[in-house]
Amino acid sequence: MIIIATQKNTRQPARKVRYVADVVKKMSVEDALKQLAVMDRRASLVVLKTLRQAIANAMNNHQLAFADLQIKNIIVNDAPTLKRWRAVSRGRAHTILKRSCHIVVELETKSVENKDDSVKKQVKENNKAADKKSATPAKKTSAKKTDTSKKTSKTSSKKITKKDKK
Repeated sequence: MIIIATQKNTRQPARKVRYVADVVKKMSVEDALKQLAVMDRRASLVVLKTLRQAIANAMNNHQLAFADLQIKNIIVNDAPTLKRWRAVSRGRAHTILKRSCHIVVELETKSVENKDDSVKKQVKENNKAADKKSATPAKKTSAKKTDTSKKTSKTSSKKITKKDKK
């Protein structure tokens, strides 16, 4: 199950928020909360609030345990830019771009079923490999036994015929 929390029109450039999001994106939820609380960046507060919002959504709306959550993705997109003017010399004006961004935090549940499935697959593969190993030598030995029995019968019949001829 995927739980999503969004923060729209945050008055910070997306580039600066992405620095924080990229660091936290690969961590567990608990480690991400600790890291964001310690980071000395203004963007870390916004990402921290959005992450806490996603955790609250998961716990209250979907009755999921905190330990069962993991970060799937943190997406930071550009939002509309505010365009302002600043007066400069000779009666001119320069533009000022006040950038903003949207933050989307996606959490997912740790899939216990997927782990069980992978363990079952490994057990099946091990059993198949063991069956192949035990089956191939048995076939070879049985083939050798039949070949040797045929050879002895042929040689014994040859010996008899030679003796009879003499």
